[in-house]
Amino acid sequence: MSFVVVARYVTAHRDRVLELLEPMADASRREPGCLRYTVHTGTEDGVVVIVEEYESEQDFAAHCASDHFQRIVLGEVVPLLSERQVTACVPAGSAR
Repeated sequence: MSFVVVARYVTAHRDRVLELLEPMADASRREPGCLRYTVHTGTEDGVVVIVEEYESEQDFAAHCASDHFQRIVLGEVVPLLSERQVTACVPAGSAR
C-alpha cells in the first residue's frame, strides 16, 4: 500500500517558491521509496501543490528527516508561505 502526501502552500512569492522546489523535487525523486514527487501551481493565484507518493509511511518520515527537506522546505520555503496545509493519505478502503 502506498503512502501519499498532498502539501498545499499559499504564498505571495510563488515564483521563488517554485524555484526553490526544483532542486527539492530532484533530490526527493532520488530517495529510496519515493514513487512520485510532482509540483503543481494554481493557474490564477499563489497556490502551489505538491503531490508525493512513497512506498511506505517510513519512507516519507525519512524524506522529512533528509538534509534537503530540512534545508530547502523548512529553512527556505516555509518562511515564504502565508499558509501551509499537509495531508497524509492512504488508498480509500484500506485499513491503517
